[in-house]
Amino acid sequence: MAGPQPAAAAASDGELSPPSPSRYERRKAHDPGGIGKFYLGREIARVVGAEGIARFERPEREAEEQPERLIEALQLEGGEVVADLGAGSGYYTFRLAKAVGPTGTVLAVEIQDAMLAALRKRAAELRATNVGLVRATPTDPRLPAQRLDLVLLVHVYHELEHPYEVMAKAVQALKPGGRIVLVEHRAEDPELLVAPLHRMSEAQMVREMNAVGLEHLQTLDAVPRQHVLVFGRLQATAYSLQPEAGRVSIARERLLRCGHHVPSDLHP
Repeated sequence: MAGPQPAAAAASDGELSPPSPSRYERRKAHDPGGIGKFYLGREIARVVGAEGIARFERPEREAEEQPERLIEALQLEGGEVVADLGAGSGYYTFRLAKAVGPTGTVLAVEIQDAMLAALRKRAAELRATNVGLVRATPTDPRLPAQRLDLVLLVHVYHELEHPYEVMAKAVQALKPGGRIVLVEHRAEDPELLVAPLHRMSEAQMVREMNAVGLEHLQTLDAVPRQHVLVFGRLQATAYSLQPEAGRVSIARERLLRCGHHVPSDLHP
């Protein structure tokens, strides 16, 4: 098993160090639900393909995940630029589009053609003019640099074949003060009927985000059986109480000084 990796060191210009060739480990003996590739001790899960669209849109999902509670917990005020990374069929994309309003933008990021086709069809049906589609690659979500207020990944991160590379690019896409939010099924819940590789512990999520220069800012108690962790790139820190949420949280201001070229045709 691979030992702990140090957090990515920042270069003098503020960019993350390039990925190490030894960052990942391959094993012949592995879980059949995984791809035999390990990152920081965790096996990467197989991707749920287009055959999963019906499962994504199942009626009981609303009761299981309570998506409106999650959207509300994100505290979007309208006008934000948000990426739904690994958008699938758009289950969260169009809820986000409603939350950011007509002056905001949601980038639905996908790598699978069938998912992009489903997103395009649904955007047309809903006349969601504030939703743009981005065709990602396995190593690059192809997000515009320093443009995003929020990058949301719901039940996606554990399937990323190149988690370090993708998340390093996502960090570069954040505005000052931007957030990355991961939602994953809780590995710590023994009663959860979800395959082991499709769950993550809070400790593992924090460990892997630390590796790309992110710091855990907050855990939101928004949904019943998923971890909802908020991360940001830290430069300055301020502490505040949020009694209305029933917890003490740490609100931090982040300043990200790094650049990433994005083709102009990716802008919505």
